[in-house]
Amino acid sequence: MPGSVTIGHTDALVMLRHRDAERLATMLRELSSLMTTTGGGRLSAEQIATLCGPEPCERAQLADWTARMADYLRDHL
Repeated sequence: MPGSVTIGHTDALVMLRHRDAERLATMLRELSSLMTTTGGGRLSAEQIATLCGPEPCERAQLADWTARMADYLRDHL
């Protein structure tokens, strides 16, 4: 309709250098791996809680999110 206005949330554009985006994708993938692995390299529950910040989250949820973000970055390089 002419003259109508829509006010809503819009995504802000974030730009990274290509090399930085590659590095971030690698770091996210490795972080996901450190959450799902077993043994001495596995992140502790306390470390997971720190990474989640004030929002409670589960290990599997954060591992899945970081893996998906890594894949998303890789797909858009």
